[in-house]
Amino acid sequence: MDDPQPPHEVLVVLTTWPADRDPEPFARALVDERLAACVNVLPEMRSVYVWKGSVEHAAERQIVMKTTRGRVDALAARVASLHPYDVPELIVLDVAGGSEAYLRWVGESVGPEPGARGWGAGARTTQT
Repeated sequence: MDDPQPPHEVLVVLTTWPADRDPEPFARALVDERLAACVNVLPEMRSVYVWKGSVEHAAERQIVMKTTRGRVDALAARVASLHPYDVPELIVLDVAGGSEAYLRWVGESVGPEPGARGWGAGARTTQT
């Protein structure tokens, strides 16, 4: 019988990235360091926002990261250290539910270090 509680408390974390900079090294670092199970880089979009009292606009990409509550603080710190913006977007969203297998995969894919128990468990070869 399925456990009604998710195996890991999964979160979705959002940030933006300047469209004129390659997001691949950023995304790869977060996954390689097991801070995020998956990082999605969405196509270029236009952002309109207030910065230092003026309305600005910029070409950006939305970055979507999947992690766990236990890793979100380390992920946030790493995003801040790698991000080119002075004040990068960092929005953390609770995941109310989802596929138990996927939620378990996220939990098994993030952790304190490669080689820890569960490293590579549930590895996928398709895009998430």
